[in-house]
Amino acid sequence: MNLIALLIGLVIERLATQWFHWRRMRWLDRIIDSGFKQAERVANWPPLIPVILLAALLVLPVFAVIFSLGGTLSGFTYLILAIVVLFFSLGPKDVGEEVDEYCKALESEDEEAIHNAVKAIVEGDVPEDARERIRAVEESICVQANNHLFAIVFWFVLLGPLGAWAYRVTDLIRGRAVFNAGRSEASEGNGELLRDAAINLHGWLAWIPARLTAVGYATAGHFDEAISAMRAPTEQRDATLSEHSEYLLARVGTAALALVDKPDESITERGVRGAIAANQLVFRLLIIWAVIIAAMTLYGLTR
Repeated sequence: MNLIALLIGLVIERLATQWFHWRRMRWLDRIIDSGFKQAERVANWPPLIPVILLAALLVLPVFAVIFSLGGTLSGFTYLILAIVVLFFSLGPKDVGEEVDEYCKALESEDEEAIHNAVKAIVEGDVPEDARERIRAVEESICVQANNHLFAIVFWFVLLGPLGAWAYRVTDLIRGRAVFNAGRSEASEGNGELLRDAAINLHGWLAWIPARLTAVGYATAGHFDEAISAMRAPTEQRDATLSEHSEYLLARVGTAALALVDKPDESITERGVRGAIAANQLVFRLLIIWAVIIAAMTLYGLTR
């Protein structure tokens, strides 16, 4: 049932682009901020404990609905609930749409539009150098695809809709903790400790999917270059678990693209070509995963 719901959910996710804004769920920010304020009162606790409790609190309502209604209508209700939970767990943003907006901004040569489009993909500081910016976009597409798509699919297959939603919840908490820690008033409390705890919790859940996605990039792209990048020693020994996963995805993903600069190619053309190639790599890997999931579904139905 979970695999059938996953296949249907992925199809809906590809088609229902006009509903993507529902997945941002900004109203949860208030609940997360309230949880952080409560954590301030138990500052003597290890910061990971209130972060886990907050995540459990956000998962509990979804668990209650699935537990109470999932068995009705011969399991059909569970199928619908699983599809709905998956839809809201994916994203919140679609990588393909962000790439389209980035390419349009490059072609318009509007620096402000380019900056905003790059910032939406990179989710951080935008490099000033044009070629570094292109590289950052290609790497971020490979990283964000795992965070917004493949990791959620992995936890859905492993633990069902609750697994997918739990991963999304940890990502929401991580994002809000990073935002709060960046504000001046957050430095007066334990905002940085909560941020680190939220990043670590999310990093633990992303560790296995990140490596499966990296292997998938090698399968969907240039295998030899990707495997060499995967085996290459890294210098980020002091990086966190989450950062190691991101470095791996960025390194292997861009190696799988195997893009070579053309002598007669402009910066704009190179940026568009690289972003489209990275998006196509993600789409090819999604097709591979969908085929594997479909085979697992058929095997389960014919046993």
